[in-house]
Amino acid sequence: MSPAADRDGRDPEATHIVALEHGRVLGTCRLLFRGPTARLGRLAVEPDARGRGVAGAILGEATRVARAARAERISLHAQTYAQDLYVRDGYELAGEPFEEEGIEHVAMEKRLA
Repeated sequence: MSPAADRDGRDPEATHIVALEHGRVLGTCRLLFRGPTARLGRLAVEPDARGRGVAGAILGEATRVARAARAERISLHAQTYAQDLYVRDGYELAGEPFEEEGIEHVAMEKRLA
């Protein structure tokens, strides 16, 4: 993602979820709320922490936070190579693949209510 695309000005209104280990940030994501939908974005895990369940733990916390905020669903744009991660967490495909920032993505959604 380009730095300009990453700086959309919405961080102050977002709920940020951060995975820490001994004070070190291992991963993060953010949730933006619009009506009954929580929009999950910016999920990232440090390369040396991948494969340790960090992303799954972040997704679990995102689900907990979204439910607590009474969201009915979480939506996201997943890079296609990572869509299995989201499927394992209960997300379903919600459209055909598309290109975003030069990377193939797919819309996905998880119903909470």
